[in-house]
Amino acid sequence: MTTPPRSPRSPARPRTKSAPRRQDDPADIPGSAARLAALRMIDAVLRRGDPLDQAAPPLLRPVPRADDRALAQAIAHETLRWLGDLDALIDSATQLILPDDAKARSVLRLMLVQVLRLGLPPHAVIATGLPLLTGGPRRLAHGVFSAILNRSDPAATLPPAPTLPPVVAARWSFAWPDRIAAISAGLADPPPLDLTLADPAQTAHWAEALGGVSLMPGHVRLARGQAVDALPGYGEGAWWVQDLAAAIPARLIGAPPHAGARALDLGAAPGGKTLQLAAAGWAVTALDRSPRRLERLHENLARTGLAADVVAADALAWEPNTRFDAILIDAPCSATGTCRRHPDVLHRSPALDDLVQLQAEMLRRAAGWLNPGGRLVYAVCSLEPAEGEERAHLFAGALMPDPIAPDELPAGLSPDAHGWLRTDPGMLADAGGLDGFFAARWRA
Repeated sequence: MTTPPRSPRSPARPRTKSAPRRQDDPADIPGSAARLAALRMIDAVLRRGDPLDQAAPPLLRPVPRADDRALAQAIAHETLRWLGDLDALIDSATQLILPDDAKARSVLRLMLVQVLRLGLPPHAVIATGLPLLTGGPRRLAHGVFSAILNRSDPAATLPPAPTLPPVVAARWSFAWPDRIAAISAGLADPPPLDLTLADPAQTAHWAEALGGVSLMPGHVRLARGQAVDALPGYGEGAWWVQDLAAAIPARLIGAPPHAGARALDLGAAPGGKTLQLAAAGWAVTALDRSPRRLERLHENLARTGLAADVVAADALAWEPNTRFDAILIDAPCSATGTCRRHPDVLHRSPALDDLVQLQAEMLRRAAGWLNPGGRLVYAVCSLEPAEGEERAHLFAGALMPDPIAPDELPAGLSPDAHGWLRTDPGMLADAGGLDGFFAARWRA
């Protein structure tokens, strides 16, 4: 097509210069914003050591669609879950040595995990992933990605269970030599959705209404991926989300010995254990040092119609004006037992020395706040013996042992020789597993 000559009476307008914009800017490509957010979330964990649930909110704000935000979180979680195995795949497909923090490696990780774990089509992954790179790194990533997927059986390129980071594997192999393989296998998939019921007598009703299964009275387990606030019973406060293992410590407190019996929940936020104690009839004082996290507790109390005296204070400085018939310490810890749902904990170094000192002081102080005959339950969502078994051994002489009985636990779990409970992600595998927890109990 020939361009007609410009009329001399229509002089050309001067052109306004503007900053050039890359044709493949990720912001302009549908779906790439989610991948960019995932990339930055992973970077926040691996470079800065940030917890993923703290790093995610500001990084997800630029992503407009709710389903893209959910995808970004799924990509980040699964990349961190399978990080070592994704790196092994990448290294097997190139002779170049890519540093751990090379952007090409970072983008390849999230591209591969979308195909191999999330089941997304390769062409969509290429279209949304490669724009995160330019030049040589982009060509390298495309080549490595294609080489891996062109193998005879791409679905078999990841092992059945994730490979633990070397430091974690060494620590847990020493602590749990007979359990390390099962723990790793238990990390392969995100956990199901566990609900704790306000009224355990309604277990059969809610299991049927929700289409779930129950592993113990007052518990219903559903498939993951549910929209929680759309489920029956949410609006009326009939239940709350709480992992099966996380629900056991409050159960070990038992029923109130008399009307008006007082229970203290130390480390109460976000509130599952407080709700359990209140639903069981205890007059609950719920203490946590984080006002922000206590906002969630207030919301849950309002939704369920349950009551508690909520206190924002440091447990090491706070002094009660009364004694308690029961105290539940959900102590600050490394949270390594939650690695199924928070795989970022596997890539952060826990400050165990500081944590165990804090746990010891909480135990010491709480023991002095019990009425005669009162119960104390100590629990941590940790797989580190220093925070669990070793902490209980060092405290053992302060109060009378109150061993946990087998019939207080879900079928398939049992207390150890000391009457303490240890769970890990490899237990109850056929039923969907559970988090890693330690719990011990004493009486004043």
